[in-house]
Amino acid sequence: MSDDRIRIFDTTLRDGEQSPGCSMNRQEKLSLARQLERLGVDVIEAGFPIASDGDFDSVQAIARELDETIVCGLARTGKLDVERAGRAVEVAKQPRIHTFIATSDIHLEHKLRMTRDRVLEEVDRAVRQARTMVDDVEFSAEDATRSDRDFLVDVFRTAVEAGATTLNVPDTVGYTTPKEYGELIAFLRQNVEGADDVVFSVHCHNDLGLAVANSLSAIRAGARQIECTVNGIGERAGNTSLEEVVMALKTRADQFPGIETGIRTREIYPSSRLLSSVTGVQVQPNKAIVGDNAFAHEAGIHQDGVLKAAITYEIMTPESIGRASNELVLGKHSGRHAFRDRLLELGFAIEGEEFERAFRRFKSLADAKKVIFNEDLEAIVSDSIQALDDRFVFGSLLLTCGSETAPRAKVALEVDGKAVERETSGVGPVDAIFRAIAELTETGSELIQYRVHAVTAGLDAQGEVSVTIEEEGRRVIGNGVHEDVMVASAKAYVHALNKLEWHKQRRHVDAPRGI
Repeated sequence: MSDDRIRIFDTTLRDGEQSPGCSMNRQEKLSLARQLERLGVDVIEAGFPIASDGDFDSVQAIARELDETIVCGLARTGKLDVERAGRAVEVAKQPRIHTFIATSDIHLEHKLRMTRDRVLEEVDRAVRQARTMVDDVEFSAEDATRSDRDFLVDVFRTAVEAGATTLNVPDTVGYTTPKEYGELIAFLRQNVEGADDVVFSVHCHNDLGLAVANSLSAIRAGARQIECTVNGIGERAGNTSLEEVVMALKTRADQFPGIETGIRTREIYPSSRLLSSVTGVQVQPNKAIVGDNAFAHEAGIHQDGVLKAAITYEIMTPESIGRASNELVLGKHSGRHAFRDRLLELGFAIEGEEFERAFRRFKSLADAKKVIFNEDLEAIVSDSIQALDDRFVFGSLLLTCGSETAPRAKVALEVDGKAVERETSGVGPVDAIFRAIAELTETGSELIQYRVHAVTAGLDAQGEVSVTIEEEGRRVIGNGVHEDVMVASAKAYVHALNKLEWHKQRRHVDAPRGI
């Protein structure tokens, strides 16, 4: 690989999932992993295998599925962590173990309660153990930007001697600035013995809004791997945004001569949309690259300029990131082949029961709507990749409401394969629906947030509902799409309850909260 090739390390499925409510089940992670491989990322950090049986299974499933992409499992330096990560990725065509330990005096004193010598021992043992399982080992010094520089040199030298092939320098709390971060990377490359034989990586959090700027500064200083997430999701204020750093390098190639990535930029927007659909977390309208307003021009002088020559106000084209126009794409007479081809154009490759469910949903929608947009198809896909082994399955809804009558909802579900139904009243139609579902599922969760928006323009637009619920500190977001917004509401609530059930069934340990 060229010395000027930037490796894109995507941690959407690990660090990104730590965003409140952004947890995903196994099927959702698999769908996203497939899309990330189409996007062209070099490494997918698929999860933290020691955290739970569910995380282990998801990482293993992704490792087994992908052909081109390195699949990485995260591990603390503990023996069991490293062993579990190794077993999860051993089926991958290109496996990697990523092990880490904190190195700042703040963390050593208040979290680890370790001496520096003990940390060096941990680094040496963990990396050597990982190398007995895989050839590709990454080591991270958590909170590197608040660590003593000379101690960092000792830590990274130890990791290199033990067999690490990638050294990651995380800005764990989003504290650093571009100038000092670039200087730190340059210092480490000059002072770590064996630095020329390893890849330096950076993992920046966005607490001060500087994650992308810091990553670009690190590239100038010689870093050749960027750890990032789709839509910039992640712990607290998020991580380096994949789409922003990639398009900055592409658009300003004059400032980064010879630098390139393997990202297929036309897959950026489909990746962003799929993640939003799966998590139920919408991208802010003014988000760079993928926000709804990124290519919108309201001011008259801007509109006039763009109409005359797009380059006047657009430094990249919507097509360059795979953003399709809002046009009619399919109709009720379209068959499976046309439907599959259009999904592939939008960046979605689904097969088996997922595809059949999506196609049935498409035919049903085509009977109800005259005009079907790309956004409709994206919503259909997200609605179809929810887990096939869900404990709760939505059946039907009968609703009575109006200004002259108390709202009543009759909901039918399958619970553990058994058909059940309940009729309840509420202060409003959504309340009545949710009360019936809550009674049928015997949930103890609390409704935190309810949101609804139209997928497209028009009176016949599908409604997309996201529901945030919480139980015992675990917060999840469910998503539902339907031309009837009340049905979408019921499906979103059931989806959220299934996510909660999935997490309940997993055995959790003290998982790391980012590196």
